[in-house]
Amino acid sequence: MSYGIKLKVWGSYACFTRPEMKVERVSYDVMTPSAARAILEAIYWKPAITWVVDRIHVLNPIRFDNIRRNELAGKLPLSTIKKAMNDGVSPVETFIENDRQQRAAMVLRDVSYVIEAHFEFTGSEDNNAAKHKEIFDRRARKGQCFHHPYLGCREFPAHFGLIEDGIPQSELVGEKDLGWMLHDMDFGNNMEAKFFRAKMRDGIIEIPPRNGKEVRS
Repeated sequence: MSYGIKLKVWGSYACFTRPEMKVERVSYDVMTPSAARAILEAIYWKPAITWVVDRIHVLNPIRFDNIRRNELAGKLPLSTIKKAMNDGVSPVETFIENDRQQRAAMVLRDVSYVIEAHFEFTGSEDNNAAKHKEIFDRRARKGQCFHHPYLGCREFPAHFGLIEDGIPQSELVGEKDLGWMLHDMDFGNNMEAKFFRAKMRDGIIEIPPRNGKEVRS
């Protein structure tokens, strides 16, 4: 029995931010594996399993939009946070009116993807694979989630639905080199960023294993 899943996700806007852009957000052309994993974890997360993204299907043509958004110019000092944690009464606050900044962002619009993934066990005793698969399928069918999944940024919510039959045909044809793309963060190694060379063939991106030779730091 296969314990892989297929999930369709879509939305009006998405922004899978390139980490090399320091001030203004610029999205990758497509969803990153880490963003896909975060969507799966929003629907069903357990310490006993970890989600592994196998491939991403890009169903719609890649379209960009330039928008402007209100953001904060800075962030709270670490000393303020530590003081509040120690004494329990110090205010932790920032005033938007004094710190507002408009920034441009290049985002994707009218996106639609299919995530193909499977789960692996982390070593816990809760290793009933059929149970985890059934729970995920049930939650995805009903639209249940721990928190609402999003497409890169929280202001861009993701709609989702379980695919139980064939995967819809992509509108994209041919091969495209998308360059180096963020694969995921290695949280066990000081949050080291991992990258891979993403290539899309007829709208499908094959995702290498996390520890594969194609993945670089």
